[in-house]
Amino acid sequence: MTKPTIKAFIFDVYGTLFDVHSVQDTCNKHFPDKGEAISQSWRKKQLDYFFLRQVMGTYEDFVTVTRESLRYALMENGAEWTTEAEDELIDAYTHLTHYSEVEGVLQELKDRDLVILSNGTQHMLDSLIENAGLAHHFDSVLSVDDVKQFKPAPAAYTHALKELDVKREEVLFMSSNGWDISGAKNFGFHTAWINRGHVPTEQLGLEPDAEYDDLTGILEWK
Repeated sequence: MTKPTIKAFIFDVYGTLFDVHSVQDTCNKHFPDKGEAISQSWRKKQLDYFFLRQVMGTYEDFVTVTRESLRYALMENGAEWTTEAEDELIDAYTHLTHYSEVEGVLQELKDRDLVILSNGTQHMLDSLIENAGLAHHFDSVLSVDDVKQFKPAPAAYTHALKELDVKREEVLFMSSNGWDISGAKNFGFHTAWINRGHVPTEQLGLEPDAEYDDLTGILEWK
């Protein structure tokens, strides 16, 4: 297809730019041989909890959701933990490993408006991006905490649209999360699904505009 004119490239963070399962090392440090199981359960329950809070109308910020889901994962895996261990695991979310192609892609797009829109809190996001040495690549880092509506709620994408002062059709939104791509597509953004897990497309009648194995594919939208 003929690519539209894109004025803003909006990136999701968790699973898209950064590997959420890089917390596994810290999990293994405190709970040997349980790191993978805890990490997998933690991420699954993290998604469950912010979806549940969104539906129930009981918003709490992403730090709270991440801590609640961590406690569930630890209990599910029969782990006994201290407050110090819990705090260190939460802090690991500000030291995630970014995917190998991320920095090169951001550099290739250095003359474009690059934006983050995430369910993370502002402090979580700023700390993560700064710790990874990527802060200089982004023009804006936006948190849904400003509107207290988690993606994929339309209000979350509206927040980005208002902040950037662009039209919906001038945005390319990128995420590795199928639910996020569905939400952004439903809102009216162009979408590029970074299908790192090689999983099926969500069956909601909201096909992404493009699908790639990693972020290098989005360079054709320059």
